[in-house]
Amino acid sequence: MDSRPIVRGAHQVSVDVLVVGGGLAGSAAAILLARAGREVILVERESQPQHKVCGEFLSQEALMYLRQLGVDVEGLGAVAIRSVRLAGRTGVSEAVLPFAAMSLTRRRLDAELLLVAESAGATVLRGCRVNGVQRLGEGWAAVIDGAKTLSAKVAFLATGKHDLHARARPKGRQPDLVAFKMYWRLSPQQAAALEKHVELVLYRGGYAGLQPVEEGAANLCCLVQQAELQRLGGRWENLLAAMRRDCALLRERLQGAVPLLERPLAISSIPYGYVRDASDGLWALGDQAAVIPSFTGDGMSIALHSGSLAAEMYLRGDNAAQFQKRLQGELSQQVGFATTVSRGLVWEPSRSLFLAAVKTWPGLLGVVARRTRIASAELSSRAWVDSSRTVKN
Repeated sequence: MDSRPIVRGAHQVSVDVLVVGGGLAGSAAAILLARAGREVILVERESQPQHKVCGEFLSQEALMYLRQLGVDVEGLGAVAIRSVRLAGRTGVSEAVLPFAAMSLTRRRLDAELLLVAESAGATVLRGCRVNGVQRLGEGWAAVIDGAKTLSAKVAFLATGKHDLHARARPKGRQPDLVAFKMYWRLSPQQAAALEKHVELVLYRGGYAGLQPVEEGAANLCCLVQQAELQRLGGRWENLLAAMRRDCALLRERLQGAVPLLERPLAISSIPYGYVRDASDGLWALGDQAAVIPSFTGDGMSIALHSGSLAAEMYLRGDNAAQFQKRLQGELSQQVGFATTVSRGLVWEPSRSLFLAAVKTWPGLLGVVARRTRIASAELSSRAWVDSSRTVKN
């Protein structure tokens, strides 16, 4: 479904629901609201699917939401993840994950979710940039492409790590990390060794996750403190060399590996540890609501959970403030714990202690994994019971 003629033919268009951002959270909300009979317009700034700085780890919670949305992750090529390895200067520890997990690139997953949203009846505007979202009477208005205006009774903000103008998030508890991402084609021997594993590698000033994705590629998503990156001259090549020097396992994995992107993806000023606690009437989803450190692998499930929960609460008549307060209560503890661990992983004394503790007790990795998950009792379920029923709001 292509709604561009609607926008081109009128200066202002009014709908029930406006969703800004076509990632996991925005698509989940759009799908459920469209299935419930609401007129939904989803605005996505990219015209084509793009890679994103993301670990691309799908926990059991994320898989549950995707399957209930109608996404066949196995059919898209997702690969199984069964164990986690922790590696640093002192060696490697391994533990079986306490839940089922998979891995799938965001470019493929985001593209599929937008198709599902269109099939559900939502209108998807691709390649349109929203310049801002403002109050318009009892509803909301968004200006796109600098001229056209969309007005809606309700608006959902799901722009991921990117803030809209005049809607910047606070810094969060760990805002000093820069993120890089590169896909690699590993040698056959190293690809076989990585199969069904996610490897968390530690190095001076940061940490990274390496895991297989579809079509035989491997995703290396890494974080480093800004001060450490500056010490390395601000260059990806220098950081990669330092990572290899500090972690023998990563050095082994990348031996003979071929980079699959011309240059790494990068993003900075990520407000890790931030959890939104209030609303001015706009429903903030995904990273706009909470930003958990990447090592947990729970960012994608949080995005899907927030989008699904928001649709469920809106359809039953709750408001944005109630949603934001509930989501804060559900996520604050796990995001706080994960941020404390993340800050410890980039500080040399605590990083060494953590490595030693895990070497003595590998099960500690499973404990951390469980502590950073959304509690099963909080997972949204009502939206799946009868998503075709329209609830007046």
